[in-house]
Amino acid sequence: MGLIKTTIRLSRTIKNVARLKEIAVIFAKNGFDEFVSSGVMSKIPHFVLPKSKIKIREELSSKNERDWGKTLGYRLRLCFQELGPTFIKLGQLLSTREDIFDSSFIDEMKILRDQVKGIPFEDAKNSIENSLGKKIEETFKSFDEEPIGKASIGVVYQAELLSGEKVVVKLRRPEIVQDIETDFSIMMFLILQAEKASEEIKYLGISRILKDFSIRLQNELNFNIEALNTDRIKATISKHDPDKLFVIPKVYKDLLKEDIIVMDRLDGIPFTNISKIKKQNENVLDCLESGVKIFIKSFLQEGFFHADLHGGNFFLLEGNRIGLIDFGLVGNLARKSRENFIAIIYSLLTFNYENLVYEFLDVASYDKIPDVDVLINDVREALTPFVGLTVSQTNFSQVLKSIISTLNKHEIFLPTEWFIVFRALMTLDGVGKSIGMDLDLFSILSEDIRNIVKETITKDSLLEETVWSGRDFLSAMKVIPRHLKWFLKEASKKKYAIELINRGYELHFKKLTSGVFFLGYSLLASSLFFCGVLVNNTETIKSFKDISFLSWSFWGLALIFLIRGLTLK
Repeated sequence: MGLIKTTIRLSRTIKNVARLKEIAVIFAKNGFDEFVSSGVMSKIPHFVLPKSKIKIREELSSKNERDWGKTLGYRLRLCFQELGPTFIKLGQLLSTREDIFDSSFIDEMKILRDQVKGIPFEDAKNSIENSLGKKIEETFKSFDEEPIGKASIGVVYQAELLSGEKVVVKLRRPEIVQDIETDFSIMMFLILQAEKASEEIKYLGISRILKDFSIRLQNELNFNIEALNTDRIKATISKHDPDKLFVIPKVYKDLLKEDIIVMDRLDGIPFTNISKIKKQNENVLDCLESGVKIFIKSFLQEGFFHADLHGGNFFLLEGNRIGLIDFGLVGNLARKSRENFIAIIYSLLTFNYENLVYEFLDVASYDKIPDVDVLINDVREALTPFVGLTVSQTNFSQVLKSIISTLNKHEIFLPTEWFIVFRALMTLDGVGKSIGMDLDLFSILSEDIRNIVKETITKDSLLEETVWSGRDFLSAMKVIPRHLKWFLKEASKKKYAIELINRGYELHFKKLTSGVFFLGYSLLASSLFFCGVLVNNTETIKSFKDISFLSWSFWGLALIFLIRGLTLK
């Protein structure tokens, strides 16, 4: 068994080295020879770069304008196109990171969305028949050989079932799982080497993006997950869509496999077809605005949302309805994260810079603690151009880009889920602008946030919050003594000694300690008293006898904590 595992690892290593050489040659051919020859490839014996090298520096020196972002993006795009689906998918991911890269670089990466090759129909047919376990004619009345959609992960075909339903068939590219596994391990290795060699590359956080990229790819490669996401999105949106504005295709579960998914076909105009969309009546603008409101409301209240909302993934259907497709990528924000999001938007609306920074620090990741005062000043400077503007005059996308850019300068990075949220909102804003509609996202958000805050201050939610806070408090009380014991034990082993000398400040420390404890007891007493009020039905209370036992219990505990706080010495 050990011999078999060793043989498999060896074959993978040989395959990786061969692919690594291929990648290096393609990168060198497209102007990255200097990086390749001085990097990891220099350690591979007998490795020779191609003679027909094109250097970026030489090309730029012949031009008056030096747009490094565009040139770098162009060269990388050529590399990614030649290297295949995994690298194309990476380029598509990079095209969404406006917070890190220049707009000229982003524009080049966006071209990759339309540069994906198809696969021979015979290969597709064989894959479909192998997955379904029967001939294609036994499942479909008709099947178009020419794909209507080509993505880096899969290819989409039109078909008609034997029962007459018009459907689309999404097929995962054959052998893509093995190719992605090989390419990703090489990409991760190369990026880590590059980050060691260059602080500028490390600052971009590409390795962090790649790790998120790996997780997202694993989900996208399994169409069973996409089917589950489709059903969940449909259930989430339907709670906030009484007029049935959104249409989400049905998934045929009997034809669902890990590498194939069959759904109802939506016939409409994609929002990427700007000219056709503009020719529709004025109700299109109302339709899109209503759709954005539903999206924001469902996201704020449920936390689950479509995370790949570019114009090609939603359509204008007959009757001014919106069709959504492609649920391989979804976002999911937990309740605490949604509360942070609401606080951040409210801080933006009120230009409360200090609170805004602390809310971001609560959710962001960073290797070293930033200088908060400097960060607050930088955020203030970034938002100064928007001060004095009304909510409707403020450009949501520009505000977000300014803040995210400022955070990144301090090496503070938002979690992937957060950037997915912001990207989805910025995409909707961009689609609206492309058809001549200026979506007032701040107004929509502020309206929904006020309503949500009102709805969350209920006796059930406060009672739930109290219970969870109590659980956290009890859990901390169990853990702290244990960790303190371990710390003291470790300190005694290493013979650490701490000497505290306080002369003349004993009374001040005692007063400070008493004040802190009194504040804690007061907050607990207030919370318990408030819970006691909320658990009652005020409409049925006519005397003290009508007050529930649970309320008296809460008030009794509140009184105990209050007395304890008042009697502190």
